[in-house]
Amino acid sequence: MSSKTTVRSVWADVTFSRMRALVVVGVLFVAAVVVVVTAVVRDTQANASAAQSCPDGAPRVSLALPSDASQVKLRIFNGTKTPGVAERVTEDFKNRGFVVQKPADSKAKLKDVAVLRYGPKSVAAAQWIRAYFLGDAEPQYSPTRTTDVIDVVIGPRFRQLATYTEVNQSLAQLSAPTLPPGACLAP
Repeated sequence: MSSKTTVRSVWADVTFSRMRALVVVGVLFVAAVVVVVTAVVRDTQANASAAQSCPDGAPRVSLALPSDASQVKLRIFNGTKTPGVAERVTEDFKNRGFVVQKPADSKAKLKDVAVLRYGPKSVAAAQWIRAYFLGDAEPQYSPTRTTDVIDVVIGPRFRQLATYTEVNQSLAQLSAPTLPPGACLAP
């Protein structure tokens, strides 16, 4: 064989190899485009966001804990037969930086530690207040409640509010605030 023939056959081999590589890359590119178009067309996540939207009239709830006690409003009720309990607890919460309203007596008398009554505007704050009772306060959520004030009804088994350290430990043990039934997460 002559050297010209060898150069031509090498060049032909290189060209053929390059052509074959270009064809393979082209086929892979077309296949990738087909897969992407199919995935976009058949995407069901657009429908999922619509399903997660809030139904009309459902309360919107924020599950973020307040950053400061001054963001939480409380009204303390005496659910015991002992006079002055609501005033003492109101003063304790006030000394810890909470916004408190004038205490009152509860018509219904309790048997337990406390009851927390709250609505959509104070779900996370109620969880924080529950920690002041070491998780022993009974939470009572009302979706129709329009105020951001948490009503705390003190029962006869109440002794004292937890210390800051006990509150932090109790918050760690209590589950994170959860979305109440029928409510939607606030944007």
